[in-house]
Amino acid sequence: MLPLSNASSQGRPEAILIAGPTASGKSALATALALRQGGVVVNTDSMQVYADLRVLSARPDRVEEARVAHRLYGHVDGAVNYSAGHFARDSAALLADLDGRLPIFVGGTGLYFRSLEEGLSDLPPVPDAVRTAIRSACEGRPTEALHADLAVRDPAGAARLRPSDRARVMRALEIHAATGRPIDAFHGQRVPGPLAGRRLQKIFLAPERDELRARIDLRFRAMTDRGALDEVAALHERRLDPLLPVMRAHGVPGLIAHLDGAIGLEEAIVRGQADTRRYAKRQFTWFRHQMGADWRWLSPEAAMAELA
Repeated sequence: MLPLSNASSQGRPEAILIAGPTASGKSALATALALRQGGVVVNTDSMQVYADLRVLSARPDRVEEARVAHRLYGHVDGAVNYSAGHFARDSAALLADLDGRLPIFVGGTGLYFRSLEEGLSDLPPVPDAVRTAIRSACEGRPTEALHADLAVRDPAGAARLRPSDRARVMRALEIHAATGRPIDAFHGQRVPGPLAGRRLQKIFLAPERDELRARIDLRFRAMTDRGALDEVAALHERRLDPLLPVMRAHGVPGLIAHLDGAIGLEEAIVRGQADTRRYAKRQFTWFRHQMGADWRWLSPEAAMAELA
């Protein structure tokens, strides 16, 4: 059993959190823990929530899901702009219905893990009509121009955002249009996370970097052989808003460019590999600087060895 070195000395943890970069072996560790402790594996990855991308998001397959209970995987349609706030609410409902089983949260999305303990700013909902109007008005305009518009309406919010970060610029514009207030006005209003105050075991899997890059490249190429291109083709046919999270998943833009005849399949694969490697690097950086010292950094091999 994994030692409780970063959990309270009062006893068994009430939840285990396993984070790490993509392709680091998190799912295998979570499954091993769940089998030993009668636990439930809970998805904590922003792309694995989507029903549309089982292969491309590396969701556990049906054989893996049959071995132990899995929750919050593939339960969201790609047309939904699912957020960390949605995840926190879904997790709270899940925790209330586990019948004493140990939840094992596993994934690579830092904000999801943060929402479990610290909570998030209580941003107001944006009515669909407002969102549609803003996105229609912004369609085809350069992101830098939208950032300039935001700077007029919400100078402080614009100053915090990169002029090239279209998704967050649009979010700030939508909040302002819906409320008439800058997005920073809501950042001080936090809702506690569903795991706040609980005894937690926290593990960050940190593979050797060269090995991780090789695993990422091999896995992405294998995904294209296992149906990722078909998944993206089905998604592309839906003509969804390109700003939706599912449309910005690693590999999706390049594979869509291939389906449109703009690039060859090999170039799409190379783009997807490079995008995923950059994401893994950002995951390392984010957890190192944004999460607390109570996370244990272990190699995948060391973490598995401690289960024996």
